[in-house]
Amino acid sequence: MPRWLWPVASVLLLVAMAAAGAWWLMAAKPVVVQTAVATSQTQGSNGSAVLQATGYVTARRQATVSTQITGTLTEVLIEEGDHVQKGQVLARLDDHALRAALNAAQASVQSALAQVTQAQAQLAQARADEGRQSELVASGMVTRQAAEQARTTVALDEAQLDTRRREADGARAQLAQSQVNFDYAVVRAPFSGVIIDKAAQVGEIVSPLSAGGGFTRTGVGTIVDMDSLEVDVDVNEAYIGQVKADMPAEAVLDAYPDWKIPAHVIAIVPTADRGKATVKVRVALEQKDARLVPDIGVRVSFLAPNRTPAAAVQLRGVLVPAQALTERDGHAAVFVVRDGKALLRRVTPAAGDFGAMKLLPDSVDAGDKVILSPPATLADGSAVSVDDAAH
Repeated sequence: MPRWLWPVASVLLLVAMAAAGAWWLMAAKPVVVQTAVATSQTQGSNGSAVLQATGYVTARRQATVSTQITGTLTEVLIEEGDHVQKGQVLARLDDHALRAALNAAQASVQSALAQVTQAQAQLAQARADEGRQSELVASGMVTRQAAEQARTTVALDEAQLDTRRREADGARAQLAQSQVNFDYAVVRAPFSGVIIDKAAQVGEIVSPLSAGGGFTRTGVGTIVDMDSLEVDVDVNEAYIGQVKADMPAEAVLDAYPDWKIPAHVIAIVPTADRGKATVKVRVALEQKDARLVPDIGVRVSFLAPNRTPAAAVQLRGVLVPAQALTERDGHAAVFVVRDGKALLRRVTPAAGDFGAMKLLPDSVDAGDKVILSPPATLADGSAVSVDDAAH
């Protein structure tokens, strides 16, 4: 090669190496995909699954228990996992000042009642004196003025008694208020449930208001009513028309894949998530035990009505969303995720109406993750990264 061609050859070689490096980097970068789980066509006792969605177990009745007043904790009687009954004592505050105020209010009530008794005695004496004065006036032994003075004394004593009675009512009201404040020093469970979080310790200050910065707690613990557990799932808005209220369903916990829980749709929440293009659906669980805990992941299969036994025998395979199907080399295909790779599977969907799903008699097994809306650039063996947040 002539010397004057050496610079040109060097530039061409560098360009080729840069192109090869860019191609290698692009090929090695995983393609972000969304997936759905292939389900058995005969899955569920109520019929076949026509739609699947993922979500979490949530509690409809959950409360962070706090105090009505600000105070220092002297006792915390709960730990995470404890079962508590409605009205059970969970914690106590320092009540020395409240107890002193309660004792003072009780003493005020006793004093007021004693003054009422004294006023009653004075009124009784005044009425007796009035009676005697009236008899003396009738006999002419005293003047009429003395009788009028006796009647005036009775009226004054009646007014005094009424005043003492009202003071006693005020003292009793103060006592009731002191008793309420004293009872606020005891924190009780508002309903029966399980403690899932212990938020404060003995010696810490607790307040119903967020005051004092990081040195003041706003709660003692969080209690969950386990009987109120249900499932919240996000359904792609393109398929929300397949879901109806009271529709049968089946839930499978991510932690216990072999436990199939009968369920049904409670309601479709009438709002959509713009970012994820999903609609929230509430699902009731018809079986509950200790394995169900709040925020555990769950997969819900929405079930179609029962098919005839003959159809169930003839139609075998797995159901996948219709958007999982693509075309490669003029043949229907799906991509299955295995070990971070997209594996191409040629399929022949079965005829029949399965709603938003397609029945694949072979090539895909129940439980396989199939890629939804695979891009045209996706090839057999491509590296993929699964993002199922919206499904």
